Amino acid sequence: MNILLLSLDIAVAAVSLAMALCAWRLMRGPDTPDRVLAIDTLYINAVALVVLLGIRLQTPLLFEAALIMAMLGFASTVALARYLTRGDVIE
Repeated sequence: MNILLLSLDIAVAAVSLAMALCAWRLMRGPDTPDRVLAIDTLYINAVALVVLLGIRLQTPLLFEAALIMAMLGFASTVALARYLTRGDVIE
């Protein structure tokens, strides 16, 4: 077996475990900021998983999907943080 494929499989398993732990923190988070951080980390892990799968499957389409996911995740995190601090997103 190729060492690159083995390392990609291990990385996919590690990122999947990190996503499961973030989902657990999202459900059990004691405060709202903990849940917001869990959502932020969850989308970052999802972007990492899509990139790893793009490398594993050798398709450039997944890299574009990861870029779009990263942009939408950043915008939603900023909007959610603004909503929690100020009570509205658009002034």
